[in-house]
Amino acid sequence: MLNRLTIVTAVFALLAQLSASGALAAGLHVEESAVVDAPPAAVWKVIGNFIELATWHPAVARTALVGGANNEPGAVRSIETKDGAIIVEELLAYDAGRHSMRYQIMESPLPVRNYVSTLRVVAAGTGSRVAWASDFDAVHSDTVDDAKAREIVAGIYQAGFEGLRARLGEK
Repeated sequence: MLNRLTIVTAVFALLAQLSASGALAAGLHVEESAVVDAPPAAVWKVIGNFIELATWHPAVARTALVGGANNEPGAVRSIETKDGAIIVEELLAYDAGRHSMRYQIMESPLPVRNYVSTLRVVAAGTGSRVAWASDFDAVHSDTVDDAKAREIVAGIYQAGFEGLRARLGEK
């Protein structure tokens, strides 16, 4: 039977190997924002419902609550994208008054690990600024490096902003 020291040594060796190979990169940050011509309460009414992502994000076909209570920390949603991918996310924090939510990805085909994201809305002139930010580790492959992982995440956010604008009736 393996003793604890042997197991710990094996884990550290594996982590060192992953780090040296570049298979797992740490500490990436992406933050995108967009200004929309609607007050924060109106914007939050569209994007502030954890299980309603499909109503405004153009890449999402369906979203379902699979655990917990909607808009409560611990809620878990399953997202099916229009290309058939499944992403499972858990709500970590929710503040309707401050128009903010924080969630983590639990399962995903995206090249990310340890992904935690915040979506928030603040007043900006007569409209709102929607900010979407995340911290994560990239999972490297032959086609994905840090820059590509950031590009993929930023593209998801930008598509969401375009869908939000469409839902709000903006051009």
